[in-house]
Amino acid sequence: MYTPPFTISPRTIHLIADISALVERYAIRMEQEDALLLRKINRIKTIQGSLAIEGNTLSESQITDILDGKHIVAPIREIQEVRNAIKTYNSYHTFDPYSVDDLLIAHKIMTEALVDNTGHFRQGGVGVFAGTQLIHMAPPADRVPYLIKDLFEWLRKSDDHLLIKSCVFHYEFEFIHPFSDGNGRIGRLWQSLILGKLHPVFEHLPVENMVFANQQAYYNAINRSTDAVNSGIFIDFMLQEIYETLKKRQGDSIVTMKATKDVGINVGINEQKVLELLRKNNQITAKEIAGLLGISLRHSERLITSLKQKGMIQRVGSNKNGYWEIIV
Repeated sequence: MYTPPFTISPRTIHLIADISALVERYAIRMEQEDALLLRKINRIKTIQGSLAIEGNTLSESQITDILDGKHIVAPIREIQEVRNAIKTYNSYHTFDPYSVDDLLIAHKIMTEALVDNTGHFRQGGVGVFAGTQLIHMAPPADRVPYLIKDLFEWLRKSDDHLLIKSCVFHYEFEFIHPFSDGNGRIGRLWQSLILGKLHPVFEHLPVENMVFANQQAYYNAINRSTDAVNSGIFIDFMLQEIYETLKKRQGDSIVTMKATKDVGINVGINEQKVLELLRKNNQITAKEIAGLLGISLRHSERLITSLKQKGMIQRVGSNKNGYWEIIV
């Protein structure tokens, strides 16, 4: 049986233990009375994060509107990507993570009306570029079915911990790059499905948001693992992201949609405008907000600080590469 090359570091062992402890606490959180709404919110975060990694610019608010059947003004392709992702994640429980056929079905749903060969492995060569520089040339197309078959056989038969297997699968899948498009979205979905075999709470854990906030580190971990011919670096990176997401989500609380609509009662007019701008573009800077509202940079920064202090927004990731998360 083919075994992908990877090593388990002391850090890996510690992260597995820490994640296992947090999973049980998060499971209790997901049993509380507001859990249904929390699952919906986390599903939206998952979709937004996974698509944003691939360049989709739609916000959580816009995705919520699409989910609720509302009309939004946005690029047609990006709307289609969201609709496809919603349909794919709605089919989550129908997918067997050990089935190649289900992988192809998921790709067909995820890329409907977006690519010509939806639901089929690629027929030509593909490369991964950083600007104009080729950083990874995927294996030849005629090898893809055999490589995927071997990967799924290892996934089914390996005795390694599911946390490790999910990360190794994610890396190997991206290395093979079996489709002409949609590899990232499907790879992240499949890791979630594998983790779902470990514990059902992973279906509702928006790891993609944390990955999006650390997108460059995500690609660096993939590239460093490729250079090392060993996915150990990527395993540690993804386990750290899972751990951080679980730790952050322990105290999640739900603010009802009515409270969201009534936010203007407790927020000044300029703060409302800042919230609207953040909903449209969660990576907007204080300087850009100042320009759009016709106010000073210092005033813009004060408004953002006020919203943070009121618990209405929070920063996810670094100041340079992170984004704003709307809590209300």
